[in-house]
Amino acid sequence: MKTGKRRAVIIGAGIGGLSAAIAMQQCGWQVAVTEKREGLAEMGAGIVLAANALRVLKHLGVVDEVYRHGAKVGKAEIRTWDGKLIVELPTDVQEKRYGYMSCLIHRSELLHILYERLVHATDAAATVHFNKKLIDYEQDGTAVTAIYEDGSREQASILIAADGVHSRARERMFGPEPLRYSGFTALRGIADYCDDRYSMELGGGFEAWGHGKRFGFSQLGQGKVFWFAAINSIEGEALRTTNRKEAALRHFDGWYNPIEAVIAATEPSAILAHDIYDRKPLRSWSDGRAVLLGDAAHPMLPNLGQGGAQAIEDAAILADCLREARDDTAGAIRRYEELRIPRTSRIVRQSRRMGRMVQLENAAAASARNLLLRCMPSSLLAAQLDGVLKV
Repeated sequence: MKTGKRRAVIIGAGIGGLSAAIAMQQCGWQVAVTEKREGLAEMGAGIVLAANALRVLKHLGVVDEVYRHGAKVGKAEIRTWDGKLIVELPTDVQEKRYGYMSCLIHRSELLHILYERLVHATDAAATVHFNKKLIDYEQDGTAVTAIYEDGSREQASILIAADGVHSRARERMFGPEPLRYSGFTALRGIADYCDDRYSMELGGGFEAWGHGKRFGFSQLGQGKVFWFAAINSIEGEALRTTNRKEAALRHFDGWYNPIEAVIAATEPSAILAHDIYDRKPLRSWSDGRAVLLGDAAHPMLPNLGQGGAQAIEDAAILADCLREARDDTAGAIRRYEELRIPRTSRIVRQSRRMGRMVQLENAAAASARNLLLRCMPSSLLAAQLDGVLKV
């Protein structure tokens, strides 16, 4: 069993966990990351990184790699289901306003970039241990010990639980609690596809909104296109979807070209289906020296594209709080909660409200929504995300 005055054990090698490990490492902490999977997650789809995430990733030293392996969002249209333009979002104005152009990257690509940065740091390389599943932790006034399924134990000054929406650490802290179903199922796919209207050089793409469903299409980089579909349905529909490609083609029959074409170009094995959930925001994220981060603390719906971004923000703020507090770990955790809980809780609620707006089934309500967006000046559209992207 290893000990150390400034040692952190991080549960979970996802976006939040790896970002936290790099940020802690930069602050002089010795870091060990443990992950229940056999390796980094290879499955997944595209993830949007907006200015607030990219700002932190620059500090972590990986933003250039992210842009190199992803695709800048240079075009962002919202259209009706049959292709009529509702609004073109002013990506150039947003870039000037927030300092960065949003980027879309494959989730596994981002994980590998963060992992390489972490384990190959020249000053204080960290370790990542796979096949280690947390089952419990215990603590006293001076240390916390992670207890794993294989019988091993890891002692540290702080345990950072970045173990996702089904967090074992969160359940250990606050007991079991239900997930909140969003009301829609998501299909996601990646395909080799080319459309001159949405070129790889320009980047970005569009969303098409119908009644109770929508479809998104965007350049992912490296010759790939990422698409998603959000479909209002009863809970459990994703589990019953055996032929996902057929289901997607059926739902979007007759929609704006290139929707059917890009679905048709997608290998069936590359299409994922998930019911989408969040959780009610917590008032506390900690138990002594154990603290939550990312989806373990604040799982949110994807409607604002902020799930990964907020985990990355968590990582930077927690590391800053620990650096400023020096040896006062309890005080650092309290400060982290004071800074992060109000912000993430607000974004959880905002993401849920956005979901209700974009998934409207009533035709009259959807038409009124579209008209309102068409009438908004570009400056007002650009400012809509100030509360999210300005930190």
